Amino acid sequence: MIPVKGHPNLYRDEQSGAIINCDNNSYIQYKNSLQNRELQKNEIDTMKKDIDEIKSLLKELINGSK
Repeated sequence: MIPVKGHPNLYRDEQSGAIINCDNNSYIQYKNSLQNRELQKNEIDTMKKDIDEIKSLLKELINGSK
């Protein structure tokens, strides 16, 4: 692989000519950000379900007391 001038983590594949990023730290950060985003999405979905359940219980309470 041939280093790309001015970019310490980039290399050019000799056979295909493709530029390859060999920065493992950035890749790990990217993967962690995807995982964190998925965790946040799951937490928000859980909160939405909880709110819907609370709304349903409140409606039952209000309709049952009349």
